[in-house]
Amino acid sequence: MHYTLHQLQIFLVVTKTKSITKAAEELFLTQPAVSIQLKNFQDQFEIPLTEVVGRQLYVTDFGKEIAKAAETILNEVHAINFKVHAFKGKLSGRLKISIVSTGKYVMPFFLTGFMKKNPDVELQMDVTNKQKVIQSLENNEVDFSLVSILPDKLQVEKVELVQNKLYLVGNKDIKFPNKMYDKSVFDSIPLIYREQGSGTRQTMEKFIEKNKIMVRKKMELATNEAVKQAVIAGLGYSIMPIIGIKDEIKNNQLQIIPVKNFPINSHWHLIWLKGKKLSPIAEAYLTYIKKEKATVIAKYFA
Repeated sequence: MHYTLHQLQIFLVVTKTKSITKAAEELFLTQPAVSIQLKNFQDQFEIPLTEVVGRQLYVTDFGKEIAKAAETILNEVHAINFKVHAFKGKLSGRLKISIVSTGKYVMPFFLTGFMKKNPDVELQMDVTNKQKVIQSLENNEVDFSLVSILPDKLQVEKVELVQNKLYLVGNKDIKFPNKMYDKSVFDSIPLIYREQGSGTRQTMEKFIEKNKIMVRKKMELATNEAVKQAVIAGLGYSIMPIIGIKDEIKNNQLQIIPVKNFPINSHWHLIWLKGKKLSPIAEAYLTYIKKEKATVIAKYFA
């Protein structure tokens, strides 16, 4: 057999995404390039690694075993590279972080300085919903997670980063001339929700329940971006983090509706499993965050 590390990496990403297209996007390759390397890898085995049923790609039981071996091999290669760079006095390896979808407006600013300072560090950042973020943390698949709501049933350590403020927002078609509204404003406006498992939705529902607000639920959408576009289009209103809609507010695509007891305040937290033995890279990043977070907040979030 003459498979390459590149082929192992491609096959591993394909097994995780179960899609040639998604694997190509994650690896910054073309779909034909991924397909060719996958075929060349498969040709070295008599037993199928994957199969396509309809348009869906499935990994065979044999393929899953090969994927486990591939991950072990690639981890050992990363360990070798880390030791080489460590011997030279350089920090290298992988930093794995999972973040909730709205966190994409926050986390990059707390990573830029560290990544520039340590160019040999490879960043692996998964952007998904809160439920999957907590699951990846619980399974010890990542070094850190970014959440706005701390998990109830998981023991974690944390660093508070920046405040998260949620407002009631709508598009500009309907005017709200009053300086302040009470909760009766919700009687006449349809609300757009995030999907189950979303931290934004959880915060929103807790606030509605606590304040005994009667709402008209209009629809449920899977991402913050989808909710934002639906509100801009006039399909309804939503309660959204200000950090994800600043540009739309400035461009007059969205308006904040002034309501008593708003904004809803929470905080973004960088969390990790309590008792977890952090890698040298994770330790270095945690030291960076504790030292530089005030500077980052003042520069980007003031």
